[in-house]
Parts: sequence; C-alpha cells; structure tokens
Amino acid sequence: MTAPAACIFGCEGLHLTATEKRFFKTSNPWGFILFARNIKNANQVRRLTSEIRDCVGGNVPILIDQEGGRVQRLRSPEWSEWLPPLEHVAQTPDRKSIELRYRIIAAELYALGIDVNCAPMLDIATDDSHEIIENRCFGRNAETVAKMGRAAANGLLAGGVLPIIKHIPGHGRANMDSHFELPHLDTPLPALQTSDFIPFKQLSDLPMAMTAHIIYTSIDPDNCATQSPAVIDTIRTDMDFNGLIMTDDLSMKALQGSFADRCKASFNAGCDVVLHCNGIMDEMVQIADATPALTGKALARADTALRLRITPEAFDIDAAKEQFHNLMEKAA
Repeated sequence: MTAPAACIFGCEGLHLTATEKRFFKTSNPWGFILFARNIKNANQVRRLTSEIRDCVGGNVPILIDQEGGRVQRLRSPEWSEWLPPLEHVAQTPDRKSIELRYRIIAAELYALGIDVNCAPMLDIATDDSHEIIENRCFGRNAETVAKMGRAAANGLLAGGVLPIIKHIPGHGRANMDSHFELPHLDTPLPALQTSDFIPFKQLSDLPMAMTAHIIYTSIDPDNCATQSPAVIDTIRTDMDFNGLIMTDDLSMKALQGSFADRCKASFNAGCDVVLHCNGIMDEMVQIADATPALTGKALARADTALRLRITPEAFDIDAAKEQFHNLMEKAA
C-alpha cells in the first residue's frame, strides 16, 4: 500500500467537488480537517466524512477544532455549546466535569465520523495573552493546565477521538495573533522550562502535538518553533515528546515565503506532518508538490497514533449531559 503524503488538507465546502476528488486521490494526504464552512447538519457531515474516506480509499483521520467555547466548529442547536474553558475551570476546579465535558464532545464527533480533535490546548493564560488565546486556556498555572488537559484528553480518548495537544511549546505568553503576525518571546529558557513547558511534558505520552508559530529567542532567535530545528529538538528532548508533531496551519500570516518554502522549513526542522486548512486548491497543489511521503520515524509515529483509535463503549449522551449540568450546579 502506498504511504500517504505527510500533510493534512481542508476542503472547500459541504461536499467534495470533482476537482477535489481527483486531487485528493492523487495527492493522498495523511488526513483532513473540517471547519465551519464544511458543517450544515449531522447527516451532511456524516456524508462528507464518508465521501472523504471513500475518495482516498482508507480510514484516514479526520480532524476538527472542537475545544468548546469560542473555538468550536459544531454549534447549537444541533450540537452542544460550552463555556470557555478558563471560565469553566474557575467554577469547577476538579477534573471530573472536564473529563465528562470532553467525553460528550467525543461522542458528538464520533457520531459524525470525526476521530481527531485539535484539543486540549495546554497554553497557560497570562496577563499578556492575546485574546485569541486567553479565554481558551484551562488556567493560569502549569499544574492546573496539565491536570485539566489530562482530563480532557482522557475524555476524548474514551470516546474514540484522538487528542492533539497544542500549541507546543506554549502560546500563552504571546501578545499577538499568529494568524496575522509572528510573535517573538524573549522569555529566558529556565522560565519556560518551569512554566510553559510543564503541561506539555506531563502529557508527553499523548499521540500528537501541534506547533506554535512563535519565535522563542532564548532557543532560536531566527526561526519560529514550527521551522526551528532547535525548538523541535527541545520538544523531543526537554519535553520527552515522542509522538507525531504537526505544524499549525501553514497559511497563517506568521509564516513567510512560498508554500514550498514553508513545507521545506517545517520538515527540515523535524515536523512530521504539515497542516493546511483553508481548502484553496492552488495552495494545496503547491504543498502537495513539496510534501514527501510519510516514512521512517514519522510514519511510525503516525501509525502509533492511529492505533489508539478505539470503538467506544456504549454511552448515554443525554444522561451524561444531565450529570454534567448537575456537577455545574453543585459547583456554582
């Protein structure tokens, strides 16, 4: 069987176009990611996820950003709405409600054929955090974030959905939005090691991580984490993370250069897979041309991650929602 290409692509709309089908069949990406533009209702999403897998001829991972709160692609009335994690944790400082919350999220995703969630976010909120990050964080100290992140990951895994920890090695101190600008952090390495790195190190057994498009000047003053061999080495050695490392979206404006250059720099740094989200065909073609097949250690990490996909045990989602609301009322 041909090894997949080391990339994850988005698609344009509610179903695959004939052009997309031809391209995806030829380019053979490792996975796909869905956004709000791809979501209408449950039946439509199930058709789309089936269409994607039929197109490439395999049970490829299908990702989504369903953190809950401000960042969630599935919305009411058909799917659950959630308070932002930081506010939620302030009300319920135990792990039980977080794990239950993400078990419910997993059930909603799994029913649609979505088996990877770009969560939990292990960034630590600070007074300087940009709003793009701040109200998505689990807390303001490393131990709380690690504890709640572990609960979230456990809930997802129990529901047959793989977690992706992000944004490694930590986005919380950045006061810029890397969708539009490239943040620079001058925090000394010892301060990062005793704070920002801790949640990622404590959850280093999880299968996948997504990089931050941020320059950490104490590690590499010239290259953002996604494109820095020094930062990727720090992730592998200092944080003991041996799972699959994927880039954040290559179309974000924090990155410069052609898409071929962005791919080359990311792979040369040590990333295993590149992520491209917007579904623009011309950009995807450029990335496909610059992306190698998954081989060696990267392929082994990808296979190890996918082996964690399970068929979840029977789960009464209505009863779980009632239990969750009861927990919230007790904590209020």
